[in-house]
Amino acid sequence: MAQELKDLHKMGPKRLECLRAAGIHTVRHLLLRLPVDYRDLSAAKPLAALRPGEQALVEVHRKGGIQAGYFKGLHMTKCRVGDESGYMTAVWFNQPWVKKRLGQEGPLRLYGRVDAKHSGLQLTCPSFESARGILPVYAPVPGIPAAVYRGFVEQALDGVEKEPERLPGSLRLRRGLVERAWALRQAHAPRSMEDLTAARRRLAFEELLLYQVALRLLRGRTKKGVPIPVPEGAVEAYFSHLSFAPTGAQARVLREIAEDLQGQGAMARMVQGDVGCGKTAVAFGALVLCAQAGYQGAMMAPTEVLARQHYEEAQRLMEPLGIRAGLLTGSLGIKEKRLAHEAIACGAWQVVIGTHALISEAVSYKDLGLVVTDEQHRFGVRQRTLLSRKGTAPNVLVMSATPIPRTLSLILYGDLDISIIDELPPGRVPVKTHIVPEEKRGGMYGFIRDQVAEGRQAYIVCPLVEESEAIEARPAEMVYEELREGPLKGLRLGLAHGKMKSAELAEALERFAAGETDVLVATTVIEVGVNVPNATVMVIENAERFGLAQLHQLRGRVGRADHTSWCFLMAQSNERLDLLTRTGDGFVIAQRDMELRGVGEILGTRQSGAMLQGIGMSGMDTRLLKEAHDEARELMSQNTEEALLMEALAKERFGDEILDAALN
Repeated sequence: MAQELKDLHKMGPKRLECLRAAGIHTVRHLLLRLPVDYRDLSAAKPLAALRPGEQALVEVHRKGGIQAGYFKGLHMTKCRVGDESGYMTAVWFNQPWVKKRLGQEGPLRLYGRVDAKHSGLQLTCPSFESARGILPVYAPVPGIPAAVYRGFVEQALDGVEKEPERLPGSLRLRRGLVERAWALRQAHAPRSMEDLTAARRRLAFEELLLYQVALRLLRGRTKKGVPIPVPEGAVEAYFSHLSFAPTGAQARVLREIAEDLQGQGAMARMVQGDVGCGKTAVAFGALVLCAQAGYQGAMMAPTEVLARQHYEEAQRLMEPLGIRAGLLTGSLGIKEKRLAHEAIACGAWQVVIGTHALISEAVSYKDLGLVVTDEQHRFGVRQRTLLSRKGTAPNVLVMSATPIPRTLSLILYGDLDISIIDELPPGRVPVKTHIVPEEKRGGMYGFIRDQVAEGRQAYIVCPLVEESEAIEARPAEMVYEELREGPLKGLRLGLAHGKMKSAELAEALERFAAGETDVLVATTVIEVGVNVPNATVMVIENAERFGLAQLHQLRGRVGRADHTSWCFLMAQSNERLDLLTRTGDGFVIAQRDMELRGVGEILGTRQSGAMLQGIGMSGMDTRLLKEAHDEARELMSQNTEEALLMEALAKERFGDEILDAALN
């Protein structure tokens, strides 16, 4: 496109700098940065038709007076509104100007989130709308007002017809896809929801197709790996050193890994399993097999707390076998880091466990034979590729603690073989899960006191660290103060959240793990990897704000021993939360979560790795993902012009260092 960013109306040097800081360097980038959401302002919805959790436009009149004052440190404006079908409450936080606006005559067109409260439905922090039609909502660009940014996009759309078509006409006809230029225009300025659906389907299909082709190229060009000899009986010998007998699934998966390790091609395998299935024991087994064959193994965890837990467990398990493990994290002092780098470089540490510090330029390995990334959903393709480059095509094992429906795993992670640990160790007591309404909160706190009196511990998880103007939820800091001076006064309370310094967070978690804290008030920093068998109660505040899979992960922090454990979901009962009270099967929960929320919202860019972003995730559903998978498989089985074109486009789209190593 001939037009440049600097030539756009209302574009000044500061705004140009803000756009560039957000990765927007050309007018074309504006077009390819799609809205993250849409506000359907074409028709108001009757109040009687509203449902909790949805975003909706209503056209109402104020009923009664306006309340204004302070609530828990926030300025609050509140009033009753109604239409011919019913009434509800509208509330605004820290927007005192709203009172004057509400005092004006005439109907109110409000757009906002519908929440369920004891007194009925509530519209929380709605905006006042005068626009009509379908309004795109873009991710904020710091320094540029939303209306100004939309103006820039509208100018960019003047040249959208020059955007070249990328998919062959035969393929578009076969899959019922609209033209690219039309899709881009409708994605930014849709005439109707039907046109928007067709546009998003087209753009998402293209991105997903190229992603699937790229994965197939990766898989088809597997490098010669590091063959690691595994003697007959080595897997059984490893399990005999553990303090527990493995499940059949653990033994099967480690044998699959051992077979891969001995092959000529580099292993690329993902191990999936439900909470508590014993994935870590399998990963340690792979590291032991590697070390016993004379090679180094590295295991990367997403947080320092989890890395340290793995390291301490590895020491206990591996030292009796004559294997030396070491820890490398970003918080180590200069001298400690230097000694760690030396131990890694000379091979004194046969197993290295750490965080992203493992892939820093200063780290070099002696004979890296195996790379393990724990909690795959916290890493992208890029990170595991960078770690694997530390050796000569080492074997790669990725672990995922977030169950994903099997067919979806096979499609999303097409460059990996999949192993599933589908058994839980015997003796695991199912966690009793209950939905607790607000009026029963006092009784729940009494139950926690009883559990602590019996020597047990409890988690209380909040969705926020501190109070937010936009989100009505109980923040961790506020809950901590309330409980310390109120219902749980006299108990030893701790606080853990992601805004704490890493050393403070680690200390808070370690004190809880050591039994020095009775109740830990936390955010989702405890979602993965925190292992406290003595904890028997998990309370999740504002449970409706979490996805089902995440609630299941949080629930998995208790029930880790032979004590009966409980998970209390603080929320009003609904179909989604009721499922958790009926099943503890993470794969069943993940399937339902996917059906309710869609693939894109569950996986996000972090789950799908660095490759899938923006367009692909914005319109993805399982049927579209399978269509793209099937199309890629069909194309790559042929040597047609279509196939060669798609390969070229996939290399162009994903041709950064991820693919360079595999394709060139």
